Amino acid sequence: MCVKELLRDIEECRSRMIQLTASASFTDHSVVDTSTKLDQLLNKYYTLTAKK
Repeated sequence: MCVKELLRDIEECRSRMIQLTASASFTDHSVVDTSTKLDQLLNKYYTLTAKK
């Protein structure tokens, strides 16, 4: 996965999480799942872009 695709996925996941939290609590299963996925995407982005 290239960095541009990863950034797009991060933005989509972030937007989805914002939409979910507008209608559900922060502890709702779907919000937690989306947050976990966003964390994974951000970790992957950091891994790909960190200077070695």
